[in-house]
Amino acid sequence: MSKVLYLLHESPTGYGLFKVLRDEAIGADAVPLQVGLQDFSVFAPWVRLVAFAPFESPANALEDAVCIAEGLLSPFLARVLAAALAKTAAKREGGWELGVQDPKLAGAIHDQLKFPVVCNEGVGELARCLRLHAERLLPEHAEGDVPRAQCGLGHAFSRNKVKFNVHRSDNMIIQASALADHMDKGVNLLGMRVKEWYGWHFPELAKEVPEPLKYAAIALLIGSRGSLEERDGAEAKAAFAEILDGDEALAARVYEKAATSMGGEMAEVDWECFRTFAKRVVSLGAYREGLAQYLVDKMMLVAPNLTQLIGQNIGAKLIAKAGSLTNLAKSPASTIQILGAEKALFRALKKRKGNTPKYGLIFHSSFIQRATKENRGKISRYLANKAALACRIDCFMEQPPAVFGEKLREQVEARVGFFDSGNKPPSNKAAMAEALEQYQHILQRRERKQRRHSEDGAVEAAAKKQKKETA
Repeated sequence: MSKVLYLLHESPTGYGLFKVLRDEAIGADAVPLQVGLQDFSVFAPWVRLVAFAPFESPANALEDAVCIAEGLLSPFLARVLAAALAKTAAKREGGWELGVQDPKLAGAIHDQLKFPVVCNEGVGELARCLRLHAERLLPEHAEGDVPRAQCGLGHAFSRNKVKFNVHRSDNMIIQASALADHMDKGVNLLGMRVKEWYGWHFPELAKEVPEPLKYAAIALLIGSRGSLEERDGAEAKAAFAEILDGDEALAARVYEKAATSMGGEMAEVDWECFRTFAKRVVSLGAYREGLAQYLVDKMMLVAPNLTQLIGQNIGAKLIAKAGSLTNLAKSPASTIQILGAEKALFRALKKRKGNTPKYGLIFHSSFIQRATKENRGKISRYLANKAALACRIDCFMEQPPAVFGEKLREQVEARVGFFDSGNKPPSNKAAMAEALEQYQHILQRRERKQRRHSEDGAVEAAAKKQKKETA
């Protein structure tokens, strides 16, 4: 006697359990049978509905869809299967099987409910036919109900996936960090082109103002050196000083050298082309500054403790190298220590000569730069350890404050000072106890602020209601 096969059908409207009435196998080589089963009149005698459990709400449907996508058994599905197959399991000891299309879900059902589960090619073909004729086989389903439910659940599922990604804003940080690197290279390259171009007319300016963006702004302000004679000297020097961060002495030197420069003259058509190019360079520089501030704000929102510890630039590069904040939080400190130095690591392992690298991207941290050469390895290990703690706090805590990063930074500062002065740094337990105390105060302030907002909202609602009643 063959085993009775039950099929689990995951519909966007609920879970259906069907009993297979035919013992005929459906394989990849049974093409005529597969084509015939596409007709509802042919497929209907094959199965019989045993139980159907609709979802209570779209939120429940989304929750179960997420569980199925992750290969997990949801509590709702566990209750449905237990209720529908409990009597069957008691009557037929080992004389039945549950067909499930997803192998991961099948494994979860077998592990938790101890049901005999089968997942093969025949079950997949029957599940495909069930999906095709679901509207006619499921109770209280009209034509078009299942496609509409599929569309709504698909949108909710996709929105949930995107919402999770946007909430952490990892992708925004990764793209902004990469763009900032490209902008630095591009602005410096274009700034050098401005120097070479304007240097024909005013060669002495490059020595006085080496910074490319300031050079471009000064060149755009001066224009032709002959026009300085028509301007007021004090106003011109004040404008130069504003660009040069208030350095009046440097502004005066630039003005004097512009008046006595040995550079050649440029035609008006050359000036028009140069002015357009210089304006673009200055605007790119302003955009780069805005992008840097955007990166600071985004890092303080997503990873405030990592930013406080190691800075927004290195923190963003670590997140970009790991792929996401979650991946970085799951990485051990030894991995964070050498992120960015993979080529040197694999080269050392391949040749089996020399030492493996002691640091990767964190080498640019001010802590390692300040440490002596013999202590840089120790500081890099210590800093990587604290960075691992900081990114885990940022990743797995709701609305993480920056107090933990501040305490971790103080610990690293004390460790750097320990190698110089010998003063023993405070323990991590004491530092985290202080951070937790400050965190409790922050939570209390948040609760008071939320309570005030709710009270203000209640007062406004009552005032509107009273005004509406008196009107």
